[in-house]
Amino acid sequence: MTAVAILGTGAYVPERIVSNDEAGAAAGVDDAWITRKTAIRERRWAAAGQATSDLATAAAGAALAAAGITAAQLSLIIVATSTPDRPQPPTAAYVQHNIGAVDAAAFDVNAVCSGSMYALAAAEAMVAGTGGHALVIGADVYSRILDPADRRTAVLFGDGAGALVVGPASRGPGIRNVKLHTFGELSGLIQVPAGGSRLPPGPQSVESGLHYFAMDGRGVRRFVEEHLPQLVKQFLHEAGVVPAEVRHFIPHQANGVMLDDLMTQLGLPGVTVHRTLTHYGNTGAASIPVTLDAAARQGALSRGDLVLMAGFGGGMAVGLALVQW
Repeated sequence: MTAVAILGTGAYVPERIVSNDEAGAAAGVDDAWITRKTAIRERRWAAAGQATSDLATAAAGAALAAAGITAAQLSLIIVATSTPDRPQPPTAAYVQHNIGAVDAAAFDVNAVCSGSMYALAAAEAMVAGTGGHALVIGADVYSRILDPADRRTAVLFGDGAGALVVGPASRGPGIRNVKLHTFGELSGLIQVPAGGSRLPPGPQSVESGLHYFAMDGRGVRRFVEEHLPQLVKQFLHEAGVVPAEVRHFIPHQANGVMLDDLMTQLGLPGVTVHRTLTHYGNTGAASIPVTLDAAARQGALSRGDLVLMAGFGGGMAVGLALVQW
């Protein structure tokens, strides 16, 4: 089996900056309320003509440039998204065409906000077994599925895409371990009720607002508090790593206040926690690769540093990855 590493990162966020006052207007909340509850100050929303594949394509180009490879060298493209361009075909097929990756198989995964970690796990396993290079992309355009009057969701989300080029490690172990968990009994905490085979699209479902993203915020917070600390500790133990060895922590950018509370439970002494939510909000499956790219481009990651990534979201799904930079 080939050792696999992250060879390059890239990200893209739309140009339009949306303030808290604008995002919260229809929900009756202002900048002070949103900042106090979430630590988010602004987010980016896609332009009218932009779809998820457009954001993903831009992030892919940046990641390929950082890795120093061409699209023609890719054998695999995986797009993690819960806001695809269309129900069919996979958004990854559009990206494959857009970047000219003619030899790459392309497919989507949907594990909501944990999606990029699920995509990374699949890519790591496939590259380890067969070699080649894979492109992992997390991309979402949540601004299209939010109920602007729902203060529990409308103020949290932004649009964006982050990409990772995964390939054979030229030095060190690269990706040390990846672990995935799903708690299907809690799948009702986060959902878009209509638009699928259970409740097909129609005038009544649209009129009832069932195509909007819905979330039980308190239930999600309770899930994170009850499950994530223990899962992270178990994950590090299985990887043979003590918490003090972890230098960087890149969590899903769900809510800044919740992340502050989470850090007191994780027990990661001396770790640097990386955040992009202040300016980008929760970008769904894009949030971890966008934040990893920001840390890499700022020069915050040094060779040999242990980087822990933790995704959590609808399903309920958790994805953990440990990477030696």
